Amino acid sequence: MSPAPVLLGIHHAAIICSDYAVSRQFYTGVLGLRVLAENYRAARDSWKLDLQLPDGAQVELFSMPQAPKRPSYPEACGLRHLAFAVSGLQNWADYLAGQGVAVEAIRLDEYTGRQFLFFQDPDQLPIELYEMPR
Repeated sequence: MSPAPVLLGIHHAAIICSDYAVSRQFYTGVLGLRVLAENYRAARDSWKLDLQLPDGAQVELFSMPQAPKRPSYPEACGLRHLAFAVSGLQNWADYLAGQGVAVEAIRLDEYTGRQFLFFQDPDQLPIELYEMPR
Protein backbone atom coordinates (compact mmCIF):
# COMPACT_ATOMS: atom_id res chain seq x y z
CA MET A 1 0.00 0.00 0.00
CA SER A 2 1.42 3.39 -0.95
CA PRO A 3 1.58 6.22 1.59
CA ALA A 4 -1.23 8.77 1.71
CA PRO A 5 -0.66 11.94 -0.30
CA VAL A 6 0.13 15.08 1.72
CA LEU A 7 -2.21 18.05 2.05
CA LEU A 8 -0.25 21.29 1.63
CA GLY A 9 -2.57 23.64 3.52
CA ILE A 10 -5.97 25.28 3.37
CA HIS A 11 -6.46 27.07 0.07
CA HIS A 12 -9.77 28.79 0.76
CA ALA A 13 -12.97 28.90 2.75
CA ALA A 14 -16.21 29.68 0.92
CA ILE A 15 -18.93 31.86 2.45
CA ILE A 16 -22.43 32.53 1.10
CA CYS A 17 -23.81 35.90 2.17
CA SER A 18 -27.30 37.39 2.10
CA ASP A 19 -26.30 41.01 1.31
CA TYR A 20 -23.28 41.15 -0.99
CA ALA A 21 -22.50 44.86 -0.53
CA VAL A 22 -22.65 44.64 3.28
CA SER A 23 -20.51 41.49 3.42
CA ARG A 24 -18.03 42.82 0.84
CA GLN A 25 -17.50 45.92 2.99
CA PHE A 26 -17.16 43.81 6.14
CA TYR A 27 -14.52 41.44 4.75
CA THR A 28 -12.54 44.09 2.86
CA GLY A 29 -13.15 47.28 4.86
CA VAL A 30 -13.37 45.91 8.41
CA LEU A 31 -11.23 42.75 8.26
CA GLY A 32 -8.88 44.08 5.58
CA LEU A 33 -8.83 41.13 3.19
CA ARG A 34 -7.37 41.96 -0.22
CA VAL A 35 -9.52 41.61 -3.35
CA LEU A 36 -8.03 39.21 -5.90
CA ALA A 37 -11.00 39.02 -8.29
CA GLU A 38 -14.65 39.98 -8.42
CA ASN A 39 -17.04 38.42 -10.91
CA TYR A 40 -20.75 38.63 -11.53
CA ARG A 41 -22.26 35.32 -12.64
CA ALA A 42 -25.39 36.29 -14.59
CA ALA A 43 -26.66 32.73 -14.95
CA ARG A 44 -26.87 32.50 -11.15
CA ASP A 45 -27.58 36.18 -10.45
CA SER A 46 -24.65 35.89 -8.07
CA TRP A 47 -21.39 37.65 -7.24
CA LYS A 48 -18.15 35.81 -6.45
CA LEU A 49 -15.45 37.74 -4.65
CA ASP A 50 -12.01 36.17 -4.18
CA LEU A 51 -10.21 37.59 -1.15
CA GLN A 52 -6.70 36.92 0.13
CA LEU A 53 -5.03 36.95 3.53
CA PRO A 54 -1.36 37.90 3.95
CA ASP A 55 -0.29 34.23 4.14
CA GLY A 56 -1.90 33.46 0.77
CA ALA A 57 -5.00 31.70 2.11
CA GLN A 58 -8.22 32.84 0.47
CA VAL A 59 -11.86 33.45 1.27
CA GLU A 60 -14.45 33.12 -1.49
CA LEU A 61 -17.50 35.29 -0.85
CA PHE A 62 -20.62 34.35 -2.80
CA SER A 63 -23.98 36.06 -3.02
CA MET A 64 -26.86 33.66 -3.53
CA PRO A 65 -30.38 35.05 -3.81
CA GLN A 66 -32.73 33.38 -1.32
CA ALA A 67 -30.06 31.14 0.20
CA PRO A 68 -31.43 29.37 3.30
CA LYS A 69 -30.14 30.53 6.67
CA ARG A 70 -27.41 28.39 8.21
CA PRO A 71 -28.21 27.03 11.67
CA SER A 72 -25.50 28.27 13.99
CA TYR A 73 -26.78 28.47 17.54
CA PRO A 74 -27.21 26.09 19.17
CA GLU A 75 -24.25 24.34 17.56
CA ALA A 76 -25.18 22.47 14.38
CA CYS A 77 -23.37 19.67 12.54
CA GLY A 78 -21.04 20.85 9.82
CA LEU A 79 -18.45 23.57 9.61
CA ARG A 80 -18.48 25.31 12.98
CA HIS A 81 -16.64 28.58 12.38
CA LEU A 82 -13.90 30.39 10.47
CA ALA A 83 -10.76 31.22 12.46
CA PHE A 84 -8.06 33.77 11.63
CA ALA A 85 -4.61 33.88 13.26
CA VAL A 86 -3.76 37.31 14.68
CA SER A 87 -1.27 39.05 16.91
CA GLY A 88 -2.47 41.76 19.26
CA LEU A 89 -5.82 40.18 20.12
CA GLN A 90 -6.88 43.02 22.44
CA ASN A 91 -6.10 45.54 19.67
CA TRP A 92 -8.39 43.55 17.37
CA ALA A 93 -11.13 43.44 20.01
CA ASP A 94 -10.92 47.22 20.46
CA TYR A 95 -10.81 47.84 16.70
CA LEU A 96 -13.82 45.63 15.96
CA ALA A 97 -15.83 47.21 18.77
CA GLY A 98 -14.97 50.62 17.31
CA GLN A 99 -16.34 49.40 13.96
CA GLY A 100 -19.65 48.52 15.63
CA VAL A 101 -18.98 44.77 15.66
CA ALA A 102 -20.19 42.97 18.80
CA VAL A 103 -17.21 41.05 20.19
CA GLU A 104 -17.42 38.32 22.80
CA ALA A 105 -15.06 38.42 25.77
CA ILE A 106 -11.52 37.17 25.23
CA ARG A 107 -11.15 33.57 26.38
CA LEU A 108 -8.19 31.33 27.12
CA ASP A 109 -7.66 28.05 25.25
CA GLU A 110 -7.16 25.63 28.14
CA TYR A 111 -5.02 23.31 26.01
CA THR A 112 -2.65 25.77 24.32
CA GLY A 113 -2.72 28.67 26.78
CA ARG A 114 -3.47 31.06 23.89
CA GLN A 115 -6.21 33.67 23.86
CA PHE A 116 -9.08 33.84 21.37
CA LEU A 117 -12.36 35.61 20.82
CA PHE A 118 -15.47 35.28 18.68
CA PHE A 119 -17.63 37.71 16.75
CA GLN A 120 -20.08 37.35 13.87
CA ASP A 121 -20.09 38.50 10.27
CA PRO A 122 -23.18 40.29 8.85
CA ASP A 123 -24.94 36.91 8.39
CA GLN A 124 -24.11 35.72 11.93
CA LEU A 125 -21.36 33.37 10.74
CA PRO A 126 -19.16 32.82 13.81
CA ILE A 127 -15.61 34.07 13.28
CA GLU A 128 -12.76 33.41 15.67
CA LEU A 129 -9.57 35.41 16.10
CA TYR A 130 -6.83 33.22 17.58
CA GLU A 131 -3.73 34.82 19.14
CA MET A 132 -0.49 33.54 17.66
CA PRO A 133 3.01 34.39 18.87
CA ARG A 134 4.75 37.13 16.94
